[in-house]
Amino acid sequence: MRKALIVGIDYYEHITGLRGCVNDAYSVKTALERNADGTVNFVTPRLITGTGPADIIERKELKDAVRELFADKSEIALFYFAGHGYVEDTGGFLCAGDCKDGDDGLSLNEVMTIAKASPATNKVIILDSCHGGVAGDRANLKGFAEIATGMTILTASTEDQYAMEVQGAAQPGGVFTNLLVDALNGAAANLVGDVTPGSVYAHIDQSLGPWAGQRPVFKTNVQTFVSLRKAAAPIPLADLQALATYFPDASYQFPLDPSYEPERSEDDKRDPNIPPPDPEKTAIFATLQRYVRVNLVRPVGAPHMWHAAMQSKACELTVLGEHYRSLVAHDMI
Repeated sequence: MRKALIVGIDYYEHITGLRGCVNDAYSVKTALERNADGTVNFVTPRLITGTGPADIIERKELKDAVRELFADKSEIALFYFAGHGYVEDTGGFLCAGDCKDGDDGLSLNEVMTIAKASPATNKVIILDSCHGGVAGDRANLKGFAEIATGMTILTASTEDQYAMEVQGAAQPGGVFTNLLVDALNGAAANLVGDVTPGSVYAHIDQSLGPWAGQRPVFKTNVQTFVSLRKAAAPIPLADLQALATYFPDASYQFPLDPSYEPERSEDDKRDPNIPPPDPEKTAIFATLQRYVRVNLVRPVGAPHMWHAAMQSKACELTVLGEHYRSLVAHDMI
């Protein structure tokens, strides 16, 4: 069982409200509840939103929901929060809708304590709030994080930074969550379609660039593979599983010749020394070209695969290709 609690708070009774957190919560729920093939991913993610005076999310409601999320022995218990965050010398806080000062919100130390005691195999905490990077840190030991086994924390910004909103968008929302949803929908998928917390972080960090003024924070202590969602794979599984057939060892160079290439220039067609395309070989060549597109294979001594075939050269595995070939060879894919 995979459980998710998704919280978005725009309305605050006593402090300045926000605009895009509820939109972000709905976007995350949509991304998480089903895989790309339509199968169920997280079973009916619980969505709590604070949009106005009629649905203020109080601190007790928020804490009770967090307790309920982490109470079960689920495969993954995922907590996503979008709203105000607050930090002081005693630690960080998630601001509920009834907050007056910030430190009267839900303490991140409490969230971590509840998650740490959870029987869930994997505990994932994702915070799109200001100062979220303090999560997991000990207030009396600057720069020291205490992350229990099976726990992963991903936050929009460091302890000292604010979380930015997307500028000029049709619907308001956070920069971090916009990239998070993009990652879950496939931008951070590996070649079999798995989206992991680490690949999500890498996608967000790379997309923000070094001058964004906002750096995501990633803290983890896991011993098993964790996939947050199954996206559409960028290459057919059958192609991937054929990698070890075409390349019997990691250093093998697959020999090519013009009969692999289906395209010909007019001069090539008239040249009797150039053999015509062979349908069986062109089918193999199409697979090899799909490998090239996902950086598994590269031509040897030629700028493109077309040149490698027409010049009777070869292609070989990249470092990534060697890795996936090894997985296939050991029946791990």
